[in-house]
Amino acid sequence: MTWVNQDKCAIVGIGATDYYVRGKSWPRTINDMAGEAILKACEDAGISVNQIDGIAYYSGAGAGYLDKFDTATLMETLGIPYVGFSATLTSGGGGCPGAIGLATAGLMNQDCTYTVTLMALQQLPQHRLGVVFGASAPNPENSFLQPSGLVGPGHLMSVLARRHMHLYGTDPEAFKEIVQGTRDNAVDRPKAIRRKPLSDEEYWNSPMLADPLRRLDFCLETDGAVAVITTTMDRAKDCRHKPAVVHGVAHGGTREWGRAFAWMGMPDPDFASSGHKFVADRIWDQTGLTARDMDVALIYDHFSSMVLMQLEDYGFCEKGEGSDYVLSGKIRYDKATGKGLNGGVPVNTHGGNLNEAYIIGMTHIVEGVEQVRGTTVNQVADCEFALVTGGPASLPVSGLVLRRA
Repeated sequence: MTWVNQDKCAIVGIGATDYYVRGKSWPRTINDMAGEAILKACEDAGISVNQIDGIAYYSGAGAGYLDKFDTATLMETLGIPYVGFSATLTSGGGGCPGAIGLATAGLMNQDCTYTVTLMALQQLPQHRLGVVFGASAPNPENSFLQPSGLVGPGHLMSVLARRHMHLYGTDPEAFKEIVQGTRDNAVDRPKAIRRKPLSDEEYWNSPMLADPLRRLDFCLETDGAVAVITTTMDRAKDCRHKPAVVHGVAHGGTREWGRAFAWMGMPDPDFASSGHKFVADRIWDQTGLTARDMDVALIYDHFSSMVLMQLEDYGFCEKGEGSDYVLSGKIRYDKATGKGLNGGVPVNTHGGNLNEAYIIGMTHIVEGVEQVRGTTVNQVADCEFALVTGGPASLPVSGLVLRRA
């Protein structure tokens, strides 16, 4: 069934601050960085910040779980005269692409004309995302997690990775291939945090933080901000750059995935998954496309193992075949041809959360826009469709297909 809002909206502006190693952005503030990203997105779109009249947040309007965005404060800071739409998806980074669907809903309901989606992240030494559960006040869930040593998302994701290895014989070499392949893509990125090619020896010598995940299987901890602007197609035609058309977008999930890594109550095969199968099926149903039609995949890579499981859930390979798919080289971007190796779809051509920066998924949307515009560093040849995913995390998780105009 074709999505009722297919091709009616587009992302027309993208903007970002520099990316900082965790804690190095001070004395900047969350609102300072968010404002810079929004103003850059407006400049990219060729509109005035005064034309923004909608804000579509995700992560409960959280700025990295440590701060909160406030619509009134952003309006006052930037001089935005009014908004007709301000809404947020719950949970965390799983809602990142879904926030573009939220923006589309506001635009199609004629509540707004130009809608901004943003994320800013700033971490203090005593407040880190990597140990968010360990630092939380005790409650029924944390009383199970904390004594078990499951103090951060990576520790919990490691349990899912180990289950996938048990069920399907997944080879840790596949995790290394994901980290190395996306690191190669970051080498050419001027703003990337990790730009040095990664050797086998460096990967295997990386400290084991949560078996089977090593430090380099964990995403970066980054400060910075990213914003994108979505509008209707009739307005998009008057913007500065070629629009990135919103061809399909979905968020949600099933009860079996639920609270995901903060629950540990999922049955097999959901336990050894990314929780994205429901969303993936919706997107392919909306668009009439499949994973094979994608020219590039921007897969949320907070941990390398979850890239592999998302490749399965979206149908790039069958369930349990993610290890073989990755080890075949099919996620690699071939700089000589501008295509994926061995007939595959290149993954995270910007380096991803593992290597470029971790702004809770927003860099993936930026790369998707630039790919279909034809303006990115590691440009996929003749790129028509880009898949962007969010999470895996507690529900909702989400996915987005952008189309070349």
